[in-house]
Amino acid sequence: MKKIEAIVRTERLEAVKNALADNGILGLNVTNVIGRGVQKGITYQGRGGQPVTVDMLPKVKLETVVKDRDVDRVVDVIIKAARTGNIGDGKIFIMPVEEVIRLRTGERGEKSL
Repeated sequence: MKKIEAIVRTERLEAVKNALADNGILGLNVTNVIGRGVQKGITYQGRGGQPVTVDMLPKVKLETVVKDRDVDRVVDVIIKAARTGNIGDGKIFIMPVEEVIRLRTGERGEKSL
């Protein structure tokens, strides 16, 4: 099993969520985060014409755990739904998951997904 974390633009959340649901991925956690990457923030003109730099931008982190065989499909779905082609689109991280336990039933492993 693998945990997939995707950091995406906040305005792409609904598109990614719907695309995942359309592909059978319903278990999902979403967290509002702020951060920066290669983009290093944005600069705009503030009052008095002074440049203002915001170096920590709001994003959304989506987390899901999937079977190993589903990783490539889920990653492709996220990329297609989240990509705008502009800097700041986000990143996807994939990590191994040793064990999953469903609290309600005690099921373990892939059965608990």
